[in-house]
Amino acid sequence: MMNRYDLHCHSTASDGVLSPTEVVTAAAESGVKVLALTDHDTTDGLDEARDAATRHNISLINGLEISVSWCSYNVHIVGLGVDPHSEPLQSGLQKIRNFRAWRAEEIGRRLQRDAGIEGAHEGAKSFSNGQSIGRGHFARYLISIGVESDYNKVFKRYLVRGKPGYVASDWAELFQAVEWVNQAGGQAVVAHPARYKMSRKKLCNLLGEFQELGGAGMEVVSGTYSKDDIFNMANLAAKFELLASAGSDFHAPGNWSDFGRLPAIPESCQPIWHDWPTMDDK
Repeated sequence: MMNRYDLHCHSTASDGVLSPTEVVTAAAESGVKVLALTDHDTTDGLDEARDAATRHNISLINGLEISVSWCSYNVHIVGLGVDPHSEPLQSGLQKIRNFRAWRAEEIGRRLQRDAGIEGAHEGAKSFSNGQSIGRGHFARYLISIGVESDYNKVFKRYLVRGKPGYVASDWAELFQAVEWVNQAGGQAVVAHPARYKMSRKKLCNLLGEFQELGGAGMEVVSGTYSKDDIFNMANLAAKFELLASAGSDFHAPGNWSDFGRLPAIPESCQPIWHDWPTMDDK
């Protein structure tokens, strides 16, 4: 029987609400057999997750999700099967985290100045479990004080381009993210490409450049995709000779997508795990 894969999820090591142990437990209870923990710009949750994976008899893939600035767009590159001790990888991630810390302070300042919301930075920090602060933490804080009722509304009103809490990002360059993942012995994957608000031509430019840089795959299946999205992404994976990955992008129970609910990767695609060892090989 084919393993059930979920190769994109988040814990309290970045902007998820469950600890690495709780993430692994939830995934195992949902029938996932191979899980990648892919926290934003950090590998800090992997040791805890691996201990839990051993107890639950599922395979854990060392992963992360790298923030990238490309042609004025914010895109994300997932790294799968990386060595978390890779010096080039960790050095690059530290620079991103330094920027993320400054951005969080700036978001707080802008929310106070432009929206009259005081204490947003400290409020977001209280949701971060001492980890780096992301927009998701601001969203949770704003929901907790009754500013908006759900994630989508708070992002659209306060945290996206043109809104009071938006801060232009200065993340890694695409070539750097791919290089860091490859140097760490992993496979670079474009995260949820159907979600980027760019034209098909622009998306093709992104995927073509990514493939030329040595990128391995793209998320053909994501927790936020429609059937049409999956069909279109499968065609693009074939066009650019990229392997197909699948991930829920789990952040919290009931938010976006839970574990164990992903559609199958279309048969026209080559799964990124095609040449990975199976559970029986271990």
